[in-house]
Amino acid sequence: MSQVADRINHLSESQTLAMARRSRELQQAGIDIISLSLGEPDFDTPDFVKKAANEAIANNFTHYTPVNGYLEVRQAVSEKFKRDNNLNYSPDEIVISTGAKQSITNVMLSIVNPGDEVIVPAPYWVSYIEIIKMAEGIPVIIEAGIEQDFKVSAEQIEAAITPKTKMMIFSTPCNPTGSVYGQQELKEIAEVMKRNPNFLVISDEIYEHINFVNQHQSLAQFSEIKDQVITINGVSKGFAMTGWRIGYIGAPKWIADACTKIQGQVTSGTCSIAQKAAQAALLASPVVLKEMQTAFRNRRDLVLELLQKIPGVKTNTPEGAFYVFPDVSSFFGKSFNGRSIENANDLSLFLLDEAKVALVTGEAFGNPNCIRISYAASESVLTEALKRIQTALAKI
Repeated sequence: MSQVADRINHLSESQTLAMARRSRELQQAGIDIISLSLGEPDFDTPDFVKKAANEAIANNFTHYTPVNGYLEVRQAVSEKFKRDNNLNYSPDEIVISTGAKQSITNVMLSIVNPGDEVIVPAPYWVSYIEIIKMAEGIPVIIEAGIEQDFKVSAEQIEAAITPKTKMMIFSTPCNPTGSVYGQQELKEIAEVMKRNPNFLVISDEIYEHINFVNQHQSLAQFSEIKDQVITINGVSKGFAMTGWRIGYIGAPKWIADACTKIQGQVTSGTCSIAQKAAQAALLASPVVLKEMQTAFRNRRDLVLELLQKIPGVKTNTPEGAFYVFPDVSSFFGKSFNGRSIENANDLSLFLLDEAKVALVTGEAFGNPNCIRISYAASESVLTEALKRIQTALAKI
């Protein structure tokens, strides 16, 4: 009898992917499901990026690549960091990986020992906890509710640090909440790091270009703690390149070297064609993304307007990414046709069955009072989805 390794039994399936799979199965069965569960831009990759990929094929960029990425692509990342974030990372402090998820996994496996504690502000991206568990680390959750705009304070972080603490991981703009940490908030976190010089922080900035307030702020901008920061980014969200699978880190060289060592034994260098496409994206001015940013902001405003018409749904105003994370706890303890709604998971399944709208329970992101709505869909689709949700919730 076959038996999988314990590490597999200890891992949870990604609930975003699980909900997406379930909605696809219902769609294939002929049921009209609107899926607002996946974090994927509904835009196509820009033509100039596709052109660069075609040129790469024509120029025979079809062989094995260096484990940490082509030098010219790492140079493009270095230039992007300087241009957009005022960060100085040399090419040997950069590693190109097969998606930002691999970038995060490389870092975690390179730094975390069994029993090390990793602070995770909640709400958090679903995979953070499971990646920490794969590294045999211990997730330490600190919570921020809607009244805090889902952002933890520097005081909360400092209170969670123990002698076993190795690092923290967080995102800004945040998946699932859309919350954006401002410069002053990051400065206060940097002060905590300065007082704890062995404390490392993974700053996941994959949603950098989907930001509706001022200039994106990077944690590594504070020079006194830059060597304690691992900056994660990629082209998936900002350039609608999810399927190209390109992520990268900027980090002290010892961390970059460790990630290269890990990657060399897992995937080696990532896809040559995708790297050359990413190079074109990285060297382009962010101005090319303006149309997409405007569309996302308009969709956010539409979704908030429609949600605010639904009694019992509590919202804040997310400042980035493409998610709204409403508190729906007022519906808990109620029922419909003998079906009890006790938590966000129950409510998500109720909305899938009754409204034919696929969302993701906030429990997957560390907040069981909320649900995540992705507005990476057209305004007409969003309007229909929210109409269905309103009708269904009125029955409870």
